[in-house]
This record gives sequence, C-alpha cells and structure tokens, in this order.
Amino acid sequence: MRTFFRHGVGSAAVHELRAAAGSDLAVGGADLATQAFQAGLVDECQLFVLPVVVGGGKPGLPTGMRTDLELLDERRFRNGVVHLRYRPRTADDTPVRS
Repeated sequence: MRTFFRHGVGSAAVHELRAAAGSDLAVGGADLATQAFQAGLVDECQLFVLPVVVGGGKPGLPTGMRTDLELLDERRFRNGVVHLRYRPRTADDTPVRS
C-alpha cells in the first residue's frame, strides 16, 4: 500500500486522484472526512467501535451535516470491538425495510 499526504487539495483534485487510483483511497480525520462527504467523494465509511468511554476530544465523524448511511456489514470481535461498514445513501435510494 502506497501512502502519501497532500496539503491544500481541492475536491476537483481529489476527484482526479480517485479516478486515476488503482485501489481504494482512505481518508482520516473528522475535518477531512466532512469535506469528503460534502464533495460526494465517500463511497464507504468504516468504523471501529471500541468498548471505552472517553469524555471529550475531537469527534471522529463529520459535524454540522447529516448523511444517511446504509449498513453493509458488521463484525464483532471477542474483546468487544465492533467493525461497521456503511455506504452513504443517495437521494434516489429507497430505504431498506425489514
């Protein structure tokens, strides 16, 4: 896996990078994730939920916006950690009803 960092990249440059990428791109951090969600660049969101309460700090998900998510997969580990995979719903998605 190749890793590199770019500073001051606009959404047009990220769209180009995504189109040219031969594999998945990962985004980390709430600020960058917010920009990626707002630009429509997020195809999938993966979260690890740990059984620990931390009272404060920087949020791990975008703030000040709403995005409906569809659960794709979940995996539970013996230590209580849960791995969740979601994809953002688009306006033309119909909710899945059970």
